[in-house]
Amino acid sequence: MKKIDLEILDIALSGSSSGAYALVLGEVNGKRKLPIVIGGAEAQSIAIELENMRPSRPLTHDLMKNTLSAFGMEVTEVLIHKMMEGIFYAQLTVTDGIREEQIDSRSSDAVAVAVRFGCPIRCSQQVMDEAGVDLDGSESETQGEESPKAKKPKTPKKLSLKDLQRQLEEAIATENYELASELKKRIDEFEG
Repeated sequence: MKKIDLEILDIALSGSSSGAYALVLGEVNGKRKLPIVIGGAEAQSIAIELENMRPSRPLTHDLMKNTLSAFGMEVTEVLIHKMMEGIFYAQLTVTDGIREEQIDSRSSDAVAVAVRFGCPIRCSQQVMDEAGVDLDGSESETQGEESPKAKKPKTPKKLSLKDLQRQLEEAIATENYELASELKKRIDEFEG
């Protein structure tokens, strides 16, 4: 499986009343972005670590890092390896230096743990081809090869703002992040 290195570009409030955030991961040395809708707690956990802030008590992701470290384990890679029906599937690669295991995870939790361990965040070529967005609007290239343009979810053209917000909340609730991202863009255009 071909892996693409990612970096965290942005974490922004999604604009809906549900308190969801958009985590934007970008291709290292590339143009495509991978937007993932995440919950407020995970967004806060990622942002706190990125800003080198220390809460008075450990957050859940700090607890996981502290527990793994106490047993001589570390996370060496986070891989968003699959997307099915708008849901991203991630795994943590955990090792104690002798044994290595892949642990299933939500992508938001995996990224929150990755920033604590300082390990690479990656996605499979398939995930980027399916859910990646080229925000420049031009063809993107991956190691000299042209990549197919990302498929955009289909949504009806004439919806009211209320309908769009309802669909966004439903997409987030069902973890259909690709659709949620597209609906968020349409809401922003509608409000702008």
